[in-house]
Amino acid sequence: MTQRSTRPKKTNTPSFAQAPVPRLVRALFLPRWAGLATSALLACSAHAQTPGTSTPDPRENASEATLSEVRVTATMTPGEAVPSERTRSYTVERSASATRLNLSPRETPQSVSVVTREQIEDFKLNTINDVLDNTPGIVVEKVETDRTYYTSRGFDINNFQVDGIGVPLTYGNISGQIDTAIYDRIEVVRGANGLSSGTGNPSATINFIRKRPTADFQASAGLTLGSWDYRRLDADVSGPLNAAGTLRGRVVAAGLDKDSYLDRYEQKKSLFYGILEADLSDATLLTFGHTLEDGRSKNPMWGALPMYYTDGTPTHYDVSTNPAADWSYWNVKTQSTFAELAHRFTNDWQVKGTLTHNRTDSDSKLFYVYGTPDRATGLGLFAYPSEYAGVTRQDIADINATGPFTLAGRKHELVVGASWARSTLEDESNYGRGIGTPIQDLATWTGNYPEPAFDASVDGSQFTEYRRSAYAAVRINPTDAVKLVFGANATAVEERGTSYGVSRRKSESAVSPYAGVIYDFTPNLSAYASYTDIFNPQHEIDINRQTLAPIKGNNKEVGLKGEFFDKRLNASLAVFRTKQDNVAEAAGYLGTDTYYRGVDALSQGYELELAGNITSRLQATAGYTQLSIEDKDGHDVRTFTPRRLLRVTTTYRVPTIERLKVGASLQWRDSTYREPAADVTIRQSAYTLVNLMARYDFTDKVSATLNINNVTDRKYLTSLYWDQAYYGAPRHALLSLNVKY
Repeated sequence: MTQRSTRPKKTNTPSFAQAPVPRLVRALFLPRWAGLATSALLACSAHAQTPGTSTPDPRENASEATLSEVRVTATMTPGEAVPSERTRSYTVERSASATRLNLSPRETPQSVSVVTREQIEDFKLNTINDVLDNTPGIVVEKVETDRTYYTSRGFDINNFQVDGIGVPLTYGNISGQIDTAIYDRIEVVRGANGLSSGTGNPSATINFIRKRPTADFQASAGLTLGSWDYRRLDADVSGPLNAAGTLRGRVVAAGLDKDSYLDRYEQKKSLFYGILEADLSDATLLTFGHTLEDGRSKNPMWGALPMYYTDGTPTHYDVSTNPAADWSYWNVKTQSTFAELAHRFTNDWQVKGTLTHNRTDSDSKLFYVYGTPDRATGLGLFAYPSEYAGVTRQDIADINATGPFTLAGRKHELVVGASWARSTLEDESNYGRGIGTPIQDLATWTGNYPEPAFDASVDGSQFTEYRRSAYAAVRINPTDAVKLVFGANATAVEERGTSYGVSRRKSESAVSPYAGVIYDFTPNLSAYASYTDIFNPQHEIDINRQTLAPIKGNNKEVGLKGEFFDKRLNASLAVFRTKQDNVAEAAGYLGTDTYYRGVDALSQGYELELAGNITSRLQATAGYTQLSIEDKDGHDVRTFTPRRLLRVTTTYRVPTIERLKVGASLQWRDSTYREPAADVTIRQSAYTLVNLMARYDFTDKVSATLNINNVTDRKYLTSLYWDQAYYGAPRHALLSLNVKY
């Protein structure tokens, strides 16, 4: 199905250089090199501009005069959808994350959730952890302050994409906290998705959709202050760089400096994103972009708090307790450079090639606390200091072609493509002297531990992983009411090298078929069913330090989907059943390394979701998940995962005070537990977190937002993914001032 959009070729709207940029906007670009990059963009467009005015924001006074624009129609590039920052909605009309075909949520035979730019800004979801904590069916496993795992339907999420291009996770987790300032939206496809991601992991695929340059000049800046000395600056400038509008650019920058509710823990972050688009012709678009995110943490956790005493009873520390030493730090710098070339043929076929280079540098001195404390004295814990440095490099290439074809007098769609990825990791751990030194009770811990020399021993990793995939998908429309989606992804994974004394040499390959059917009861209501095989290589080691064999299985899903109010509101019901063999589950420690056992698991359950505009004033997303996860003998496994999960987010524009918008988000999760030793159970009871927001628009261009999180001040553990854990943030507030131009 071909979609039409408008792309201006000649316009009277101002460019970067011609439009007046307030000093505040320029001042808020942090760090300094972001401002220099902005100045370079301004300079390169200063020579050829004509006067004009930009199109006002949809929320601005409709009476403001605008000059007419000269526009031509152009076909969207593959997978393109209207940016959510333009719609200001809590849903999208189209997504290509599930099948690589640009389909509406109702036409997609899988569960799809979207967190849009409007929701991100309303609730200040400035990190990916914040976003996924507000996404139906997703569990954020914050095992440490600076390292996070994600799960869905009971299984780990290790399929990440940026603009639909897969990004392999070397260790299956995220170090640091990914900032969301550069993304228009985050799309989540739940269930196995080997068709677009290369491996059929049955949890979910997370697709980050970047912001793109705009045809009209726009600029915005924000200042946020909050609890524990939270200070954040954001700036975003976009627009044409020449009179014809055939060259467009965008720069996004952010700076963060904050303390924490955790003792001694501090964070600093700087972010820069620049992107250029050039119309090489009416049918060819070249895009180039670069992202740099630099995060620095002082006194971060490595591991967390012990969860039980020697008598098996649970520990109860203060929410602020942090076992880190006062000299510890963890710095992570991530860079990504990408180039895209898309060409549209006259028969509505489109070809797009993408090249991406990612690099992550990590540098840290960390302090791990292990052991089991005595209930009376709190003693029984020991020190494990280590110095760590590592670099991960990734090169990714993808090329695909999408377009319509006619068969038996009806129009159908096809996508074919291939991808290649190489990931190389080199790291080194230098262990500190004094490992095993007893430390004091954590209830009185101040972080005062002498920094040792890090020359006791050394270990590390040096390995390379190659992934090669070829994929194809077709949507056949045999009747007006029936749509069929078939596809397959052939993936080969090869590794060589070692990681902490364990060989990473392996070679695996498989073909993951995909099949889906959609039946339209009415133009607004459909039923669907889908099936896909699961093939997912693993990096986890067993007790013998051998890498676990790949996960294999299948995923089945059936459901109902509806779209209402001119596609402004989407609703869905999904019933799923996933069978997996040899799923990695943490089973203990070899020193500080976690070892795993492979378990056969059957996950089944259902999900309900609603997202979009219920009325012109009321926006909402709501999702409920209920599932069971059992082994082949019917015993519960992965008990750290909540079996029931409810997420609700809503905002309302107050009719008697038109400039006031209020909202709330609620997260409820069922109780979880794990049994780390005989007769020992760590348990987190069911809990509810409530966040509130209010935004007041002083003018069409200036607004202020107040966010209060965890308003009931609930004490809870962030995760039971490991035997150690820590407590989530107590009640806190953020106040933001936002200016746009």
